[in-house]
Amino acid sequence: MIPTKLDAIHSLLDGTPYLVNTDEDGDIALWDSTATQPTTSEIDDELVRLTAIYNGLAYSRERRAKYDLLNQDEMRFDDLVNSTTTWVDAINAIKAAHPKP
Repeated sequence: MIPTKLDAIHSLLDGTPYLVNTDEDGDIALWDSTATQPTTSEIDDELVRLTAIYNGLAYSRERRAKYDLLNQDEMRFDDLVNSTTTWVDAINAIKAAHPKP
């Protein structure tokens, strides 16, 4: 899932207990914690950082979606029986189409 402001707050607090209610824009409307409330700038910066990580892993999500479409067990079995490389070829094609950055 694409990171949200709440994800950024959670990341900044790193396990510190907190209760937060947000308004419709995702801004903090009520803060209940002994921890110092993160500033809007800190939250925005953390959201940018988390979004960059999320975007950097797009290739992985795209690969997983393609892998899930393959009937890999049947492909491997057929390759063993028929001495073919259909499964390996399919995996290599997915990796070529969605390379690691």
